[in-house]
Amino acid sequence: MTDAHPLPKRYSDLDTLSSVLADQIAAALEVAIADRGAASLVVSGGKTPIKLFRTLRAKDLDWGRVCIALADERWVEPSSADSNEHLVRSELLQGNAAAARFIGLKNAAPTPDIGAVSAWETFARVPRPFDAVLLGMGDDGHTASLFPNSPNLSRALNPAAAAGCVGMWAPVAPHARLSLNLTALLDARRIVILLNGAAKWRTYESASMPGPEAEMPVRAVLRQTGTPVEVMWAS
Repeated sequence: MTDAHPLPKRYSDLDTLSSVLADQIAAALEVAIADRGAASLVVSGGKTPIKLFRTLRAKDLDWGRVCIALADERWVEPSSADSNEHLVRSELLQGNAAAARFIGLKNAAPTPDIGAVSAWETFARVPRPFDAVLLGMGDDGHTASLFPNSPNLSRALNPAAAAGCVGMWAPVAPHARLSLNLTALLDARRIVILLNGAAKWRTYESASMPGPEAEMPVRAVLRQTGTPVEVMWAS
């Protein structure tokens, strides 16, 4: 592992990690509300953050001043079990957190490539820089929906590109996707990459080695130095 990558914080189990991270995110949102009158949280889908969502939604915050948005989305209807919006509405926007504003990515466009501009326009309502961005990492080294070998990957990872959304394609479990590009993901006060289990640790070790960012796109987040990144791993 090189010095250029963040040193992961290790936790004994996902419950402990989720409790610690929920406290940290709630504190960051509370500070943002006190300082700027509003707060923003960008999240990813998957099974790993579910415990975090359930813990976070119980926090006593002024949730009406919090905007929650997605880092990426499958191009399916929000009612689909495959939808990240469906997951967030079911697991995070409940209890106290039901008062939060939510910004989805799926729109009426026939493809994510066509819908990308409209999707990004909705982010005009999300306070930026984002107060916190929660990302995961796949076994192939993708993060958000920035997949190796996706046709639009080079455009999505271009550090000189304006912040926005980009249509992507998952080569495994193939769904058309929409993702924030690298510039948008890094427009944040804090990024947390949430990992769980031995397989994800091995992937992180691989991502920490020299190699092309296109081969493991999470490297683009880990290697940049403009936005603080923390890796939190439950072993």
